[in-house]
Amino acid sequence: MIHRIRPILVMAPLLAGIFLAGCASESKYDSLQAENQALRQQSDEQAAQIAADMEQIGRLQGAIKYTVNSDLLFASGGWEMSPQGKQIITNMATKLAPTQRNKILVSGYTDNTAIGPALQQQGVTSNQLLSQKRADTVMQFLISQGLNPSLVSAKGFGEADPIASNDTAQGRAQNRRVELSLANAVS
Repeated sequence: MIHRIRPILVMAPLLAGIFLAGCASESKYDSLQAENQALRQQSDEQAAQIAADMEQIGRLQGAIKYTVNSDLLFASGGWEMSPQGKQIITNMATKLAPTQRNKILVSGYTDNTAIGPALQQQGVTSNQLLSQKRADTVMQFLISQGLNPSLVSAKGFGEADPIASNDTAQGRAQNRRVELSLANAVS
């Protein structure tokens, strides 16, 4: 009987070590899984934020174009910037102002929906005029945030140059936008 117990006593520490090593690996695995899940969630949140802002940066020949959906900047049918719109433009201006050497063109665009009576009473009789007022508002706000006034200009294009079909609400929403184009560095 002692001969049978002795091998078990010798094997017990060995088996315990193997078992504990397996637990340690499992613990490390669980930790890595939790970390991976947290990173995935963070990535998903960042992707959702980007989609929510509907912002797009595109590199063009010697320039950068930053596009913001007008619905994020202005109330429907208006040209006064919303608090959310001011925050979006402030974030951009904070990055641009300290080292600005580039000319910036603020371009306003609308969908092809006719101007309503409320806007007409305020003297806005066309989409081109509405887009100009929106571009001017963004330009003035950029300047108020420290950009060089001699390097910022604004132009309204109205419903010209749509980037989506105006036949759907989603397409019209894409066409209502403000683009900030940064040209090559000014010498």
